[in-house]
Amino acid sequence: MQEIRDAILADELSAVGGLDIPDHYRGMTVRADEVEMFAGLPTRDKDPRKSLHLDEVPTPELGPGEAIVAVMASAINYNTVWTAIFEPLPTFSFLKRYGRLSPLAKRHDLPYHVVGSDLAGVVLRTGPGVHSWKPGDEVVAHCLSVELESPDGHNDTMMDPEQRIWGFETNFGGLAELAMVKSNQLMPKPAHLTWEEAASPGLVNSTAYRQLVSRNGADMKQGDTVLVWGASGGLGSYATQFALNGGAIPVCVVSSPEKAEICRRMGAQLIIDRAAEGFQFWRDEHHQDPKEWKRFGARIRELTRGDDPDIVFEHPGRETFGASVYVARKGGTIVTCASTSGYEHVFDNRYLWMNLKRIIGSHFANYREAWEANRLVAKAKIHPTLSRVYPLAETGQAALDVHSNAHQGKVGVLCLAPTEGLGVRDLERRDQHLSEINRFRGV
Repeated sequence: MQEIRDAILADELSAVGGLDIPDHYRGMTVRADEVEMFAGLPTRDKDPRKSLHLDEVPTPELGPGEAIVAVMASAINYNTVWTAIFEPLPTFSFLKRYGRLSPLAKRHDLPYHVVGSDLAGVVLRTGPGVHSWKPGDEVVAHCLSVELESPDGHNDTMMDPEQRIWGFETNFGGLAELAMVKSNQLMPKPAHLTWEEAASPGLVNSTAYRQLVSRNGADMKQGDTVLVWGASGGLGSYATQFALNGGAIPVCVVSSPEKAEICRRMGAQLIIDRAAEGFQFWRDEHHQDPKEWKRFGARIRELTRGDDPDIVFEHPGRETFGASVYVARKGGTIVTCASTSGYEHVFDNRYLWMNLKRIIGSHFANYREAWEANRLVAKAKIHPTLSRVYPLAETGQAALDVHSNAHQGKVGVLCLAPTEGLGVRDLERRDQHLSEINRFRGV
């Protein structure tokens, strides 16, 4: 690994294809024999630092259509938190089910799971049938893994019956020194970004693009009013940027003055600090408060001069979904993913059916959508929302930050990169957008 890292840091990328790939590498894992370690604990008390381990693991055998990537940096997503706390179920059931698919997929069914669904790095090897990528290419990876042997996925690869999220429902993820991906997960690394900056948009940027911009999601248009929950967070910060970049009007919901200020830095003007304004959508564990929905809707109309949201960008789930259905305009769209506050959504269906509203489920993105989302980052139209970076050995703490919502935007992880700030190719473009690139830093 040291030779590979030295070659990349010395900018000898043409040489990496001739270097031996080690038979072991370091990766962050959860272990099958520990899935009961948090049994009986409330979700909030489950500590990813206890379940995530930096282990030496065998390098998987490379198959057709695949690539081995030297991972310079990665990032934390909520699926890593779910994996680390074994909720809603241990990911080993995903790996076992995948392993039954084929002898090639069987490699993923192991008593450990190398996690992580983002990366920025350098291609080291490609398997048979890979022609678009070669050793030495600087890349980022999106997390869609598909087989495409069924006709269902050929209009939209997200509809493939064997669609999975790499590093969550498959093994050999990006929080490691090496990662194994399918070649159709690879995209060019944005040249003006560092390794850690380039690694951070992947999953959330692509997810927000499909959810908000794509025809497969809300199909946002110019002039739409878009309510964005958690507008300074991992998903919401990209939704806010897409809304502003696409001529829509975001109404940003946050929970502190600091988060409100981040939204203003992105260019948003309509902001609701739900904590400061005391919005409580649940009276108790079992009953919501429709009066609070109405008060929330009135506050939105006050900011928008009478407009209800055309689109509600919904990802908190249980805590906010009743309010989301209520406040969407007649004929409006609630587009939902993630459900980070709970999967069981309760809403008053009268406000949905009698007002002809639509609920759209949205999950990650297909390759085309991920490519377009990454292209906007490469063109500096959409910017990373990286706030803090940890070394690989402290991934557990990084995951705890996200689990406890003690973060803004995205939390990055250095893998083979020894320090932050490396990997920039296009200094001119970087200098033009440095303030936007850094606006989440240190918050």
